[in-house]
Amino acid sequence: MDIVNEPNSGDATHGTSGPLVLRPGDPGYEDELAGFQTGFAPRPDAVFAASSAADVAAAVRYAARRGLPVRVQATGHGLPGPSEGGVLITTRRLDGVSVDPVARTARVQAGARWGQVVTAAAPHGLAPLNGSAPSVGVVGYVLGGGLGILAREFGYAADHVRSLDVVTADGRARHVTPESEPDLYWALLGGGGGLGVVTALETDLVPVATLYGGSVSFDGREVGAATVLRAWREWTRTVPEGLTSSFAAVPYPDLPTLPRALRGRYVVSVRVAHTGADGERITAPLRRIGPPLADSLRRMPYAESHTIHSDPDVPHAYYGDSAVLRELDLDAAGELLARTGPDAGGPLCVVQVNQLGGALAAGGAANAVPHRDGRFLVRLLAVGDREAARERLDAAFAPLAPVTAGRALNFAFGAGNRTDGLWDAKTRKRLAAIRSRYDPASLFGGDLGGPGAC
Repeated sequence: MDIVNEPNSGDATHGTSGPLVLRPGDPGYEDELAGFQTGFAPRPDAVFAASSAADVAAAVRYAARRGLPVRVQATGHGLPGPSEGGVLITTRRLDGVSVDPVARTARVQAGARWGQVVTAAAPHGLAPLNGSAPSVGVVGYVLGGGLGILAREFGYAADHVRSLDVVTADGRARHVTPESEPDLYWALLGGGGGLGVVTALETDLVPVATLYGGSVSFDGREVGAATVLRAWREWTRTVPEGLTSSFAAVPYPDLPTLPRALRGRYVVSVRVAHTGADGERITAPLRRIGPPLADSLRRMPYAESHTIHSDPDVPHAYYGDSAVLRELDLDAAGELLARTGPDAGGPLCVVQVNQLGGALAAGGAANAVPHRDGRFLVRLLAVGDREAARERLDAAFAPLAPVTAGRALNFAFGAGNRTDGLWDAKTRKRLAAIRSRYDPASLFGGDLGGPGAC
């Protein structure tokens, strides 16, 4: 292992010791690479374990002088795929969170997780626009857009970023706002990396202390997964514009490591988050779909909002992709369920369908988050062998092709450098022009896989 001291450049400063650098074979190298995704990992020639923004700047200068590609890892949730060589900057030690309750903002460093921000904001009656899993890194999630628990009420998390601190390819530390560098600000939020390493950001908090939420689950064999999906879609047409909900289908294997109630079950669920006072009335039709396996709908403190989805918190191997839909075609969706259900064979495949619209469709001029006219988002997550998972995902998405507008950057797990559908042609062209200005040597790689992984 080494301590690297690179001469100072631009606005960046760093201490005399410099960042810790680990190389293959060094003690701690494998531990530094470990993250939530266990199916694949980067295998860099050098890992810079950053403890400060200055360490990040030193790593970028080191890579630039040697013509080495740069990648970033915070928690390892959103890795686009395996990679070899180059420089990896790990930001897990940069995990500071501070809340300004008067301004209703949070300043969050690159390695912080959403659970930390929820905990820091709660005593002030405030909440961040986080996703469903508290262990996900804040920065990567936001740079990918950020489709959160309250998305239809407040929009994408990217819509609420006030400023970003970023180290660009020239080794310069910049404080980026919509006023100071509007093009860079626009491209960082939704642009998929390739512009620099974000070391911190400031984001809005919303005045939410409690919400009505949870899930209603059914036996997918007895009630029918397609029946629940149809009932949910019809219900979404009646709810307030600010209510956020999703449908999920999980064919649990019969394994002794699972709770007895889930072993071998095909569980389909509707999940809900609503800040209004009429949640019990609005969700009453969901309870009439069929006999429930479980019903956790209730008024809860926002700090318990992660229980709505109860995402797994144990690291594992997974591969995923998504389709933004112009409309939810029930026949096509039924075929997707048949191709991912318990009788389809192949790797376990989890289905989630999110209703879009509401505040998600508004705005967008200040950032690069695409496909705002989408009505639904289908997300598939496969567990197991990578190639088998990819084949299953492709087959499952195929029936949706006629109504698909694109893909969502935050839900492309293990997709490598596949970028088709992530942006419309106009957005892609503008992103390319901005990248060529800030990173002319492509230090941070292509459209997908650059800095910003969560």
